[in-house]
Amino acid sequence: MSNQSSFFDAIILITKEGMGSADVSLQHKLLDTYLKLLMENDSLPAAICFYTDGVKLVVEGSPFLERLSQIEQKGVRLIICSTCLNYFGLSEKVRVGIVGGMTDILEAQIKANKVITL
Repeated sequence: MSNQSSFFDAIILITKEGMGSADVSLQHKLLDTYLKLLMENDSLPAAICFYTDGVKLVVEGSPFLERLSQIEQKGVRLIICSTCLNYFGLSEKVRVGIVGGMTDILEAQIKANKVITL
């Protein structure tokens, strides 16, 4: 897993408050482990896109802000769906990433050789 080329042209889609379909605390635990391993192995994707419930991970109060900020500082684009933020009333609470629209998410998917949904 130490081969960076496996992820550099990939994007990750995060559409839930964590990873998988389980209790939110388990979803958080799994995603935290995943992101930690991603950082440790320097296997970083080109972008991570957050939409639907996934936008809750990039706002004030999220337990993932520090880790996501570290990932962003390493050059990964964090794209957050503006429609979803507005829907949940979270537009003013974004703490990491760039707020974009579905056009930005689609563009990232088109450029990617691999799209991974967590």
